[in-house]
Amino acid sequence: MSKLIIQGGAPIGGTHVVPGNKNAALPMLAATLLAAEPVTLENVPNIADVRVMVEGLRELGARVEADLAGSHTVTVDPSRLKAMPELSAATCARIRTSILFAGPLLARKGRLRLRAAPGGDSIGRRRLDTHFAGFHALGATGRPRPSGAITLKAPRGLTGTYFMLDEASVTATENLVMAAVMALGPTTLYNVACEPHVQNLCRMLSGMGAKIEGIGTNRLTIEGVPKLGGGTFRVGGDAIEAASYLVAAAVTGGALTLKGVDREEMAVLRPTFARFGVRWSFDEAGNLRLPAKQALKTAYDLGAAIPQISNGPWPALPSDLMSVLIVLATQTRGTELFFEKMFESRLYFVDHLIGMGARIVQCDPHRAVVTGPTTLQGCTVSSPDIRAGIALIIAALCARGTTEILNAESIDRGYETIEENLRALGANIQRE
Repeated sequence: MSKLIIQGGAPIGGTHVVPGNKNAALPMLAATLLAAEPVTLENVPNIADVRVMVEGLRELGARVEADLAGSHTVTVDPSRLKAMPELSAATCARIRTSILFAGPLLARKGRLRLRAAPGGDSIGRRRLDTHFAGFHALGATGRPRPSGAITLKAPRGLTGTYFMLDEASVTATENLVMAAVMALGPTTLYNVACEPHVQNLCRMLSGMGAKIEGIGTNRLTIEGVPKLGGGTFRVGGDAIEAASYLVAAAVTGGALTLKGVDREEMAVLRPTFARFGVRWSFDEAGNLRLPAKQALKTAYDLGAAIPQISNGPWPALPSDLMSVLIVLATQTRGTELFFEKMFESRLYFVDHLIGMGARIVQCDPHRAVVTGPTTLQGCTVSSPDIRAGIALIIAALCARGTTEILNAESIDRGYETIEENLRALGANIQRE
């Protein structure tokens, strides 16, 4: 197990190229299994979760050529999948998105077996009920066993249906779309997630020959087709990483330029950042520019009421940004109430920030009140998950003294060569 050692106090500034979106790349990799010929993905991030998905594709019988460190491309030839596709318990347990192989394998092979329950970050309960309800509506059978193993079958193939998701789950939406694109007849999915990475997946499937209407809305209409082709598709930029680096620069006073960001996605995030006094602009080349020495000050609601920072389905604030925004709040003059509506364990990492000197009152598993600015002091902490891990890195960058962050591997699952990128921007950071 490795650790990151960070000496705080250096401004984070310069130019950073934002990699491909983790949350888009993973379902797009799973979707390659639907094709009858090779599929190439470009701008794939070189992160641990992608490498696990690549291993999973190979276990299922696909031929994969991956150059993640160089050209950031992955080419998948799924023409020789196993008759009974099966994923090992070890691979399932390493990544949450192992469940995303279910939709395409039901559509393509009519069966699959996952030897263990999907793994991933421990940020609270993460239901699979919506996935299985949708699969059953399409004609599949099977449920998780007490051991966590999953076997699903559709011996007569999948049939189009009308299905309303009981929650706007991103992974359930992705899974059901991938299952429905080759089902017999039309399918309508209502109350779907419409995050940018869901749209990225739908556009890829459309490019492969799928017939999908309503992309970007909460209602998708899909006309099943008997076969999907290959092609070359690009993973969109990662707005979560872009926002994480923005916060790192803002709390340390540096000037930052981000290349490869999606302007529309950042426009959705802009109002929340403006609550803290963070301002940016775009140059003629489409690069995002954050000026140095941002005046971090809370914008209170009318009547000087404390603002609530809450998350929800797109275009609301993504849950993945709550952790880094809490660190931003510790360096912002004023008080904010954070309301994490999705995961009951997401906010537990604030104990580490309190230990570093942050003024935070955790009201319950979903709410915390943060008052700033406070001077943070370096200490030894442990990263519990990807997003808490990057938040602790940002806290360490603006803290006095040295911070050691244990379990650094958890951060590698979602952020590409994190210490190298931050060193290039001025951070004093090493890995041991």
